[in-house]
Amino acid sequence: MAPRSREGHILFLLTVGLLAWLVPGAGHLILGKKTHAAVIFATILMTLCIGLYIGSIGVINPVGAKPWYVAQVMNTPAVAALGQMTRGGGYPVYGRPNEIGQIYTSIAGLLNLLCIVNAVYLAHLRRIENVGD
Repeated sequence: MAPRSREGHILFLLTVGLLAWLVPGAGHLILGKKTHAAVIFATILMTLCIGLYIGSIGVINPVGAKPWYVAQVMNTPAVAALGQMTRGGGYPVYGRPNEIGQIYTSIAGLLNLLCIVNAVYLAHLRRIENVGD
């Protein structure tokens, strides 16, 4: 594999990070780690879906729960689209289902953020190993 220029390397890292955010696990998939990608995709998607099942899409609240929303949006841009749907307050959720749903969806987002950082780091290490050869 030919070494990339500095600009090419930065562009590759940004591409890996963006893909990992768009589809959980895609950053690892582009690096050739298919098993890791499948586990990441299934884990994050199931955690997000369980949170949405418990609390409905009303737990994604960009107006009344900004700190939770910031963590939730780390899942995928689709969460931002759901946030636009719920912005008007047409999906109220109260009590324990709201709290549990927010926790699940936020944990899924923060877990995906860790996976994004890991994918970018692995992509960076790949370049260091190639330059060292």
